[in-house]
This record gives sequence, structure tokens and C-alpha cells, in this order.
Amino acid sequence: MNKFQLTFTALRLPVDTAALACAAAFAYLLRYSRFATEIRPILQDIAPATYIQTSLTFIAIYILVFIIAGLYSARQRKAWDEFGRIILACTAGVMILIASIFFRRELTQSRFIIIAIWGLSVFFVFFGRLALRTIQHQLLRMKIGHDNIVVIGKSEMADKLTETFTNLPILGFSVLKQINKWGNDSKQTLKRMIEKGQISGIVLADPDMPKTDSLHIIGFANKHHLHFWYAADVFAARFTNIAISTPGGIPLIEVKPTPLDGWGRIAKRVEDILFSIIILIISSPLWIIGSILVLLEDGFPIIYKSERIGEKGRPFVTYKLRSMFKKYSIGPQFKDAKKNLELEQKLIKENSIKKGAIYKIANDPRIMKTGHFLRRWSIDEFPNFISVLNGDMSLVGPRPHQPREVEKYSDEERRVLTIKPGVTGLAQISGRSDLTWEEEARLDIWYIENWSPLLDLYILLKTPFAVIQKTGAY
Repeated sequence: MNKFQLTFTALRLPVDTAALACAAAFAYLLRYSRFATEIRPILQDIAPATYIQTSLTFIAIYILVFIIAGLYSARQRKAWDEFGRIILACTAGVMILIASIFFRRELTQSRFIIIAIWGLSVFFVFFGRLALRTIQHQLLRMKIGHDNIVVIGKSEMADKLTETFTNLPILGFSVLKQINKWGNDSKQTLKRMIEKGQISGIVLADPDMPKTDSLHIIGFANKHHLHFWYAADVFAARFTNIAISTPGGIPLIEVKPTPLDGWGRIAKRVEDILFSIIILIISSPLWIIGSILVLLEDGFPIIYKSERIGEKGRPFVTYKLRSMFKKYSIGPQFKDAKKNLELEQKLIKENSIKKGAIYKIANDPRIMKTGHFLRRWSIDEFPNFISVLNGDMSLVGPRPHQPREVEKYSDEERRVLTIKPGVTGLAQISGRSDLTWEEEARLDIWYIENWSPLLDLYILLKTPFAVIQKTGAY
């Protein structure tokens, strides 16, 4: 799901909330209108404050029912299918509201309002969603928010898909090129397009393509962080996370590298912001103590900035309390950075206790006494929450690594770049830096493929215990 689709998925909640508020307001105004009072006189006034309070409860109940009914699923449904779900959800919501009012003995003299709320909520919610859908479709017709794709395959199916996407821009795909077969020439063509930022996905639509070529295309898409779709029955491999659509009557399956999409992605971002603010406030005394210790032992700067590679290979800057002597530190803020990098390469060669893309230097002479303390209790990591607030990192995810480390990743290991890196993660609670790089990557890939809110909660709750247990600190 691209940012355009994610935006419209997120907009459903505020649009529904506004629609339900309008339904409650119109129901109240309608009950006190001259037309209604002539048919049925008002026997008991409803205080506006009481009505507003009850309306807020009604909106909360409806939103909860909508969530249970799947009305916030990232999957696109036909308008009439959505209308049916809205009717069922609003009916369930109003039944809960009636039961609540019965037991609380509120608004007992206004059955008219209850009935009006049901009808108006169906109308306003459907109208709001229809307006949102219309805006989205109009933008798609203007080719705004499209996935720019390359169709691979020489077949009737590939030709039909290309024609369908071209004639129906409302589907959200712009075909930039159709490649007949997979080979070095087609790879180079795609790489040039990727370097120019022209494409966001690949569609494989050739039932006769050899399985080895198909798997190479999947690996290519993973390596370059492209969306990947394939026409059904192209090959028999089974995937855990898939999404199916039927443009032009052809089943089209998107292979998703992670279930972290749609509302899950939105909820994770909200969670990141809220918890980061709380943690930054709570940890401020530790920041102060750590900063004073660094300052007393080695002076300024206190904060160490380092470039890391994040989601989809994008570089960003992390922030930590400095744990190394500044005369050995690497980075643009230090004058001897080049010489210090050469020293680090020597230490890696002589003393690294890790093999593969990632290194860990045993008995690193560059670390201050204060640095050992900060690393032991992970106090140096707290400034990372600034990166979380910036949107470069998440609370939970794979550990971010340096560009020169990422360059050594295998194609399979590059899958850890599918999502935002985290302050903590499955690898950190399973051994921290005592794990080999292969074990760390395997755990992070498993997390990416099996993400859930409960898994995030489990990792967050277990992180303090992993720190206390003295398991290999970074």
C-alpha cells in the first residue's frame, strides 16, 4: 500500500466520526423541529449537555462496532458491499445504544431520536465514505497516487493487464514498460528506472516463465524494495501475506513482505509518537546524569550523531549519548574522523568477535569508562527516541546499521530494510549483541513476516528484563 492509499485509509476514521456527529446533531434538531413537535409533542426536554454526553458515547460505540465489522480494513470493497456493512454495523450500534439507554434510564421519552440516529447515521456515514471514494477515484483518474509499474511477460495475460491498467486509471496503476522476458538486459533497464525513481513495483504476468526466473524477479524486487504482484497460477509457491485483486477479471496477487500495512502501520506510528514522548520525559533524569558523566570525563560534544540505513535503504541520522573518547570518534563532527575510521578497520580485523556484515570489537580501547556504564544499561540509546519522533525509526523493529555494514548484506538479509528500524527488537530481547549476524537477521525477518500489535507489546515489555540480565550489550 502506497502513501496515497494509506492516506485515504486513515481518513475514514475522522470522516466517520464527523458523519456520526452530524447524525446525532440532526436527530436532535429534527426532534425539536416544528414538523416533529406537531406530530408528537415533546413531553420531556432533553438537556443539551446530557444529549452531548450521550452522543459522545454513541459515537464511541459506533466506531468500535465499525472496527469489529471490518469497515477500517485496508482492503478496497465495492460501494454496495460497503453500504451493506454500514447498515449492519449501524444496526448493531443502535441496538447497543438502546440497551445502554434502557439500563441507564436516559432519553426514555425520545424513541424518535433513537430511530432518527439509526437512519441518519447510515446516510451520513455512507455519504461521507462515498464522497471520500469519489475524491480518491477522481485523483486516480488524474494519475495522482498511482503505482508506477513494469509488467514482465510475453503472454495474452500480460498484454491484457497492460491494456486494462492503461484504459482504467481508476485501478491506480501506470504501466511504464512491458518487458517480454527476464535477463541481464531487462535487469539493467529496471535498474536505470529505479535510479531515476521512476518505478515502484513489478507485475509478473507470464504463466510460462521458468520458476528460476520468477524467483530471481522476486529477489530483485526485494533487493530494490519494489512492490511485487504476480498473476494467479504463475507459480505454485505459497506466501503468508498476500492481497488479491481482479483487474479486468484476472486474479492479481500482491506478495506483501509484512502484514504491517494499512491501519496496523497507522496504529504503530501513533503508538511510536505517544510512547516516545512519555519515555523521553521519564528518562530525562538518566539523560542528565549520563550527560554530566560524559562531560566530566571527556568534555563536549555529549551527543554523538551517526548515519544509519533505514526503511527501504534510506539513510538517516541517529542520536546517542557519546560513549567513545572524542579523539577516536568517527563522524563529520570530529576532525580526525578519517584516521579514526582506519583505526576502527584495524580493530575490526584484529578483535571483532562477529563475522559477516556486522562487527563487534572485543575490549574496545576507544570506549570511555562512562561509555561502558552507559552501554551496559543502554542509557546511551535514549536519544534514539528523537529519531522515533522524527519518523526515521520505530519503537520496535530491526536494529539500524551503518552504510558500510549494509553494503555487505546478502539479498535475503536486505529484507530487514523492509520496515523502519527499531530502538528495540526481537533480536535485542533474544541475546542482544551476543547473537551472530545471521541469527539476528533471521529473527528480524521472522518479526517482519509475523508482525502483530501483541508481538510489539511482548518485545517492549521484555526489553527492560533483557537489559537487566546483562546479556551482551551493544
